[in-house]
Amino acid sequence: MTKNSFYLLLLISVLFTSCIPMKDLVYLQDKNTSSEQNTIASVENKPYRVQVSDVISIDIKAIDPKLVSIFNKTNVEVETGKSDSSLYFDGFTVDDHGNIRVPILGEINVIGYTLEEIRGIIEKKLLEEYFKTDANIFVTVKLAGFSYTINGEVGSTGTKTLYKDKVTILEAIANSGDITVVGNRKEVAIIRQTPTGVQMHDIDLTDRNVMKSPYYYLQPNDYIYVKPLRQKTWGTGQTGIQSIGTIITLLSLATTVYLIIRN
Repeated sequence: MTKNSFYLLLLISVLFTSCIPMKDLVYLQDKNTSSEQNTIASVENKPYRVQVSDVISIDIKAIDPKLVSIFNKTNVEVETGKSDSSLYFDGFTVDDHGNIRVPILGEINVIGYTLEEIRGIIEKKLLEEYFKTDANIFVTVKLAGFSYTINGEVGSTGTKTLYKDKVTILEAIANSGDITVVGNRKEVAIIRQTPTGVQMHDIDLTDRNVMKSPYYYLQPNDYIYVKPLRQKTWGTGQTGIQSIGTIITLLSLATTVYLIIRN
């Protein structure tokens, strides 16, 4: 093998190993070679069950607002336009015993219940102890924002809050500035705190079958970590042009050193 052939082979090898292929950058690819339907049956999204340290927003309404004003922690008329901090301080935090303290109603155990179940508990307590059915009590129970934390190879890391009932992993990533070019879309780790302990799972966002995963829909307080690709540590470039530029720079440096030593 001649010297020129060796350099050419080296150049081609580096290009193929350092460049990030398109298949590693595209989300939700159809990796099933058989000719099946394109419809993906999404996994059943189980209702979230409240855990310790969750913050719950409770709003109680009636035909006569004065009747229920004493039960509400905040003035109903200033609900619009709340900041994140006011939602936190005005909400009801689940304590270490799984209870929340509601004005007049006192402590209510909510740990392990869904938001719909908590709404039913509060409505029943109000009707049994304070109101008749003709008062038309209307109770709304929600989480005070859907929070998650994301780190690694994304545009914007940190703890994010979305004001939605359901959030998918793709929505969370889009809200965080998307995964960078050197982020590994095939191994996105999700760490989830459950009543039985911490669960950790890797999902492949380049495969459309990820929509069948129980981790496709996030749960409040999930932690997402996007791992880097090996190309980031190699430092040879993310595209073919960048890799060629790196190789030329290295060859020029090697040639300069060689000439200095020879002379």
